[in-house]
Amino acid sequence: MSLADTIRNTLVPIHREGYRFIAGFAVGSVILGLVWEPLFWIGLLLTAWCAYFFRDPPRITPVDDRLVIAPADGIVSSVGPALPPPELGLSGEMTRVSVFMNVFSCHINRAPVRGRISLIEHRPGRFLNADLDKASTENERNSLIIESPHGPVAVVQIAGLVARRILCWAEAPGEISVGERFGLIRFGSRVDVYLPREARPRVAIGQVSVGGETIIAEFGSDAPPPFVRVS
Repeated sequence: MSLADTIRNTLVPIHREGYRFIAGFAVGSVILGLVWEPLFWIGLLLTAWCAYFFRDPPRITPVDDRLVIAPADGIVSSVGPALPPPELGLSGEMTRVSVFMNVFSCHINRAPVRGRISLIEHRPGRFLNADLDKASTENERNSLIIESPHGPVAVVQIAGLVARRILCWAEAPGEISVGERFGLIRFGSRVDVYLPREARPRVAIGQVSVGGETIIAEFGSDAPPPFVRVS
């Protein structure tokens, strides 16, 4: 492998949504440095963090209609039955898997299944800590319903304490592929996935999730949820 290939494989692409923020941090660093030199180095660290926040690495997504793939990087904060947001018109409890993203997580959101997007609904709300269970119904959120081969699957982008802007690039009606990028949340938040009850969770609370790669649930399996071992 050449040096150029090594550098290319090491550097992580930055999503275009981050360019203006990175530029703003960089300009601010220079201005602060003119006031007091140590502020420049603090600003430089913040600029590096901003570039890291908006990273958009390529992911290798398993393509199998039986599998449900993680919609985001972060920590699995909830697994179990829950009622979906009322504006989606989905009746009864569904299996919910929640992924909490902190300010160091990659915040690109990806489709957990393939299918047709039948609904996109944005609701204003509060900005509670996204790790709280009540954030699912009280916080500002943007929801998608994907008509998958196994029935409707809801994906809900939830704002948090710091996150004040939810971006969604998908359109309804429209087709979406599993692992396809559909949105981003600035800065720190949560994504909930609501699945038909026959879906079997394949992750546990506290597990690290990799968006577009980690299998969070499976259809057509009688296997119980996984045991957890902390090591």
